[in-house]
Order: sequence, then C-alpha cells, then structure tokens
Amino acid sequence: MECAARLLSEQGASAVTTRAVAQAAGVQAPTIYRFFEDKDALLDAVAEHVFAAYVAGKTLAEAGGDPIADLRAGWDAHIGFGLANPALFGLLVDPGRAARSPASAAGLEILRARVRRVAAIGRLRVPERRAVELIHAAGTGAVLALLATPPRHRDLDLADAMYQAVTRSILTDTPPLPMDDPAAAAIAFRAVAPELPTLTDTERALLSEWLDRAGAAG
Repeated sequence: MECAARLLSEQGASAVTTRAVAQAAGVQAPTIYRFFEDKDALLDAVAEHVFAAYVAGKTLAEAGGDPIADLRAGWDAHIGFGLANPALFGLLVDPGRAARSPASAAGLEILRARVRRVAAIGRLRVPERRAVELIHAAGTGAVLALLATPPRHRDLDLADAMYQAVTRSILTDTPPLPMDDPAAAAIAFRAVAPELPTLTDTERALLSEWLDRAGAAG
C-alpha cells in the first residue's frame, strides 16, 4: 500500500500497475492478488489509506474558540490537500469511489460538525445540510479547477474568492435577533436543540422537525 501510494503521488494513477507496485515492494506480482482482487481494488485501498490518515489528523486537531475561523481553516486544509495530492484527489472525487469510502464519510462528518458549531452561535442563514453541501461542492470544484490549470498559471486567489462567495450566501454578519431574522434564529436553535436535557427523545425530535421547517422557510 505504501509503495502504491508513493507511485500514485509521484507518477499518477496510470503508474499504479500490479507489476510496478510488486517491483517497488520487492515481491512477485501474483502476491498482490492475495490481498487485492485487481488494480481498481488496490487503488481504492490506497486512496482510503492516505485519505484516512489525513482525516484522522483533522479529527485530532482541537477546535478553536472561533467556529468561523475553524471553518476557514478546514477549507484551507482541504484546498491544500487537493493541490498536494492531485492523483489521489481525482480518485476521491470519483462518485463511484466516494460513495463507498469510509474516510470520505468521516471527512464530511467533520465538516458537518464545524458547520453545526457555526449554526450554534447564530451565524448560519441556511439550514446546516444546505451549508455543508454548498461548502463541499465549492471546495471540490475549486480544487478541480486549479488542478486543471498548469501550476505556473494557477491563480490561488480563486479558492479564496470561492470561499468568500459561499460564506456570503450562508453566513450572517452578526448573530441575529429572532425578530430580525427568524429563520437564522431557528437554525441556531436547531443546532443545540438535540442537547436540551429536559426534553424527551420524542419532544426533541418534534422540536427539531419544527425548527427544520422554520429554517428552511427562510
């Protein structure tokens, strides 16, 4: 796996053949088939291995005191990882692979947690799910657009501009008062509603449903 990951990073997915990996690992080519069905299975495993290590590092990083700054830090890390690992990123955004990747699912869960913290301080103007989808789509698109441009011609300000465009559409300037922006206030309350200790599970579910409707209505 480590040899395949190195080949992927240095030469791209086309270089990850069973013969090349076997030679790099110092084993006979048939040995690989004891562990992987074919080249695609090997690539899946390599992508999962490398991305899981990256996600684990994000999980271990402590959240700061500013959810907005943490959201930006996560965006910057995503852009940096994609540009540093173009071949791997191409595998990760393949819909067929991403849909069954535990590491990709874990990465999205980290993004959801960061968005939830933003919602909890009253700075989210759209429902959490919508915010996560917009950030994820924009981040992926920004990396792909930059990777499609020769390195010497890349405008890294593109990623910054994309982030600013997304945050303008999902964030409020200040925490809202309920009468000023009822939908944003409902979204903020929705983020903390599941943690209210005095409610039963049924009451929490009902309250969350009402608040989802209120937030979506905005």
